[in-house]
Amino acid sequence: MRNDSGRVSRFGTVLFLFGLCACLFTSCVNKAQQNFERPPAPVSVTVAITQDVPTYLDAIGKTVAREVVSIQSQVSGRITQIHFTDGADVKKGNLLFTIDTRPFEANLRQAQANVSKDIALKKQAEANLAKDVAQAKWGEVQVKRYGELVKSGVVPREQYEQLRASADSLNAAVDADRATVHSTEEAIKVDAAAVESAKVQLSYCYIRSPIDGRAGQRLVDVGNVVNPGGSSGGSSTGGSSGGGTLLVIERLDPIYADFTISQDKLADVQQQMRAGTLKTEVRLPDTPENSVTGQLTFLNNAVENATGTVNLRATIPNDGHRFWPGRFVNIRLVLSTIHGAVLVPANAPQMSAKGSFVYVVKQDSTVEQRQVSLGQRQGDLIVVEKGVEPGERVVTNGQLGVTPGGKVRIDQPANPPPAGNGTK
Repeated sequence: MRNDSGRVSRFGTVLFLFGLCACLFTSCVNKAQQNFERPPAPVSVTVAITQDVPTYLDAIGKTVAREVVSIQSQVSGRITQIHFTDGADVKKGNLLFTIDTRPFEANLRQAQANVSKDIALKKQAEANLAKDVAQAKWGEVQVKRYGELVKSGVVPREQYEQLRASADSLNAAVDADRATVHSTEEAIKVDAAAVESAKVQLSYCYIRSPIDGRAGQRLVDVGNVVNPGGSSGGSSTGGSSGGGTLLVIERLDPIYADFTISQDKLADVQQQMRAGTLKTEVRLPDTPENSVTGQLTFLNNAVENATGTVNLRATIPNDGHRFWPGRFVNIRLVLSTIHGAVLVPANAPQMSAKGSFVYVVKQDSTVEQRQVSLGQRQGDLIVVEKGVEPGERVVTNGQLGVTPGGKVRIDQPANPPPAGNGTK
């Protein structure tokens, strides 16, 4: 019995000592936790700035040549010369093709000869008219004189009647001569018109460019016979005659950029168009930093039933031929300007279940989580419609280490970033 009581006493002492150690350990841990303070999180910050920024619609479009002309022959004949190279830039009036001129020169010479013949006939008719007029006047004088003599009984009436008949015949000849002169004048007009027609036909042998533009691949070679609006002989270039087409020329400067917008945006576009001309910014996909400014020049008069979109067209300068017909481009239609918009770097806003937010650094180096309402992106910046004031510092890097209300350590001066360029 005495041994059992000793064991119990020793066991209780061990338990008491163990509990005492546990209490001392817990107390030490609580004191250590109370004395621990989380170090400031390293962050990068940027000051929110104000700037006038545009509101815009972005779309993908395609460039289209402003003018496309199919060069065709207006006369039949054989191609004798080609005066350009494929893909060359041509000016209005530049000679492109020459068709064999010999048949048309012969027609012109024949028409000119007919005019010369008619002029000679007219001169002969005028000479005959002058002679017959003189004789008719003399005949009238004779008739008048013999009429007086008949009344006096000096000459017989039969002689007078003969003179009267001769005078009437001369007057009839004068009328016939006048008709001949008039007929030759009309013939001259007809043949002169034939000369002009022959000249026009001859001019069609020299096919010239009707516009400034860039030539495509020629569809005929020297020696091919061409017909107006019809087929031509085969070409060694491998191209098709295209129903009598010899060449296609496209005007590249200025150039069109066609694109579409949703019908939901149509009212905004119409409202801004009433206020003035809308500006467009057109970029190539491989060089998005280089934009070309143009003007919106066309808004279609109907919404496409199948897609619910509206077709628009911008006209842009293209003096360096950067844009090529049929190529896809990025188009930004600038609608209006927001004055004094607040902007922060686009990497500052973060997402949560409640929406977008930013961390704002206060003067005591603690951070505040702010819910924000975001607008359109402006290059490397983004518009903050609500939630941030100009001049406030927002965290742009290191957000994962930040806790609301905690302190931060700024790794770089809070200098404002350069103004955004509006590109994306």
